[in-house]
Amino acid sequence: MKILQVASEAVPFCKTGGLADVVGALSQRLGLEGHDVCLFLPRYRCVESTMSAAGMARPITITVGGQPVVVRLRYAQWKAVSVYFIDHPESFDREGLYGGDGKDYPDNDRRFVTFCRAVLESIKVLGFKPEVIHLHDWQAALIAAYLRRLYREDPSLGQASTVLTIHNLAYQGVFPRESFSLTGFAESDFTAGLMEYYGNFGFLKTGLTHADAITTVSPTYAREIQTAERGFGLEGILASRASDLCGVLNGVDYEVWNPQTDQHLAKRYSASNVAQGKAACKAELSRLCGFEDRPETPLIGIVSRLDRQKGLDIAAAALKSRLDRAKVVVQGVGDAELAGLLSKFAQDHPKSVFFRPEFDEPLVRKIYAGADIFLMPSRFEPCGLGQMIAMRYGAVPVVSRTGGLADTVFEGDPPAADAFPKGAGDARPPASTAPSANGFLAGPEDADDLGQAIDRALAAYAVPESWRARVLAGMGCDCSWDRSASIYADLYRRSRRLR
Repeated sequence: MKILQVASEAVPFCKTGGLADVVGALSQRLGLEGHDVCLFLPRYRCVESTMSAAGMARPITITVGGQPVVVRLRYAQWKAVSVYFIDHPESFDREGLYGGDGKDYPDNDRRFVTFCRAVLESIKVLGFKPEVIHLHDWQAALIAAYLRRLYREDPSLGQASTVLTIHNLAYQGVFPRESFSLTGFAESDFTAGLMEYYGNFGFLKTGLTHADAITTVSPTYAREIQTAERGFGLEGILASRASDLCGVLNGVDYEVWNPQTDQHLAKRYSASNVAQGKAACKAELSRLCGFEDRPETPLIGIVSRLDRQKGLDIAAAALKSRLDRAKVVVQGVGDAELAGLLSKFAQDHPKSVFFRPEFDEPLVRKIYAGADIFLMPSRFEPCGLGQMIAMRYGAVPVVSRTGGLADTVFEGDPPAADAFPKGAGDARPPASTAPSANGFLAGPEDADDLGQAIDRALAAYAVPESWRARVLAGMGCDCSWDRSASIYADLYRRSRRLR
């Protein structure tokens, strides 16, 4: 199948968060399975250092806001994927991908209109005729509408189906009414049923009303975003398209995240020698954090973006009265207020809490390997990769019962298959193949309930055989991209039949 992936970031070229991990890993997995995969990205300033063999600088003229704009198309082969970069320095040669100093760039509307138009015109020049175009988040969402509105009769593009994935509905690309004039769409398209969002222009909404199929990154999140609580104003559209909406769990790249080969670990290990491996990694992590190495005291790890969504303020409240029974190490960057809260938490409890307010990849890996318990108290979590990586490394997750966390972490046996809704949204593993008792669950935004879940984890840790069973259940869970990529391939075929 000829598959076009379009996104604003992807590893190893450019990254701000989990979107990049997903796009990079999924594209590569599909390519390795024999599909003809092309990936389009903006050529940001940071891309240059990752492009070992960039070719082509073909000029392409597009129209933005009624004016001609010249972009250049660059190319790099990345394993099984052909990667094309839209090179427009005015738009993308900047320090950040979307903004700086905590603020979005004011011209993000123009930047990503330029990107979307350039992708489509580039495909025409290349002669690549995609059967399906997979769009990721609001930055690429306009392409679904362009195909329906402006390119329907184009011989290169007119027959392609579109799949739009929502990675986090909190980010929608909402801009003032004036931004609509940049797009080239007819004024009659600016309606509440198509592109208008409470008087503004919504990139993601426009994509949702035009894509052939819609996905998000977990089955539970697919249901949650159809509610007023988690729909961010788009719940009505999503509910109306429920038959086209599917939740597909993200996967973890097992070549990147593998305790048997991870060069940053004090001792590499597998399920067969997990106790010895984690003991060595825990001792090293304790030393790095300035903790006394006490194997009988559980070590709780947190690796997170510092954002209110992640519930780290809730975690601090729940952990405060339990520091006599556990040690805590936190790594994260982001919101300055949360960083201050966690810094004070560590300063007030220097023998029990360690906080590193910067991205340190070796430390991240040491936390996954050295922690006994991995904490993710998110207020909402579309999918989450941290809990899946933690299980891969033998850390038992304690998480909020929301989104993808609820789909991957089970305190007891997973629910029966008939507990899930049927239809397009039912894309989780069958209950018979899901792991049993691989972690602990708490209600979102509930410090007391989170504290009780931590208490249950601490109590279980004191029973070695019970704890080992949870560790092995997590390590045995298939969180790889193999299954998820297969689901996407089937979804692409279904989307073709919707044309």
